[in-house]
Amino acid sequence: MSGSRSAGRRALYAIGAGVWVSGAIWLLVHEPWWLRVHGAFAFASVWMFGLLWGAHVTKKWPASRRRWSGGVLTGILAWLTLSGYLLYYTGNETARSIVSVLHWTIGLACPIPFVWHRLGSRRRRAGNQVTVQNVRN
Repeated sequence: MSGSRSAGRRALYAIGAGVWVSGAIWLLVHEPWWLRVHGAFAFASVWMFGLLWGAHVTKKWPASRRRWSGGVLTGILAWLTLSGYLLYYTGNETARSIVSVLHWTIGLACPIPFVWHRLGSRRRRAGNQVTVQNVRN
């Protein structure tokens, strides 16, 4: 793995962990400081998604590998971005409470589809290696 690729992956993991942990802590303690930290990491995650779109999604999509899990992750990030915006700007308390529950429920579950997408390649790669070895023998 190249140095810039591994650095990008570390940045992705750090930003993802930061947005998730800060959101989870805010849910537990409801201190404004944690909401500000969460907002900063959310901003960084939108920036990171822009990088991923250009460097990863557009290049890997034609290969038809992990489109389903990648599409799910894209939809989740789109929802979390939109719902975060709505939470910041919506004045209607009924709508805000519904969006809030959906935002934190989907946000807390987000590591599951991320791991599914990330590890899906390893399972496939391992399966393909076994198949190739079996064909050679």
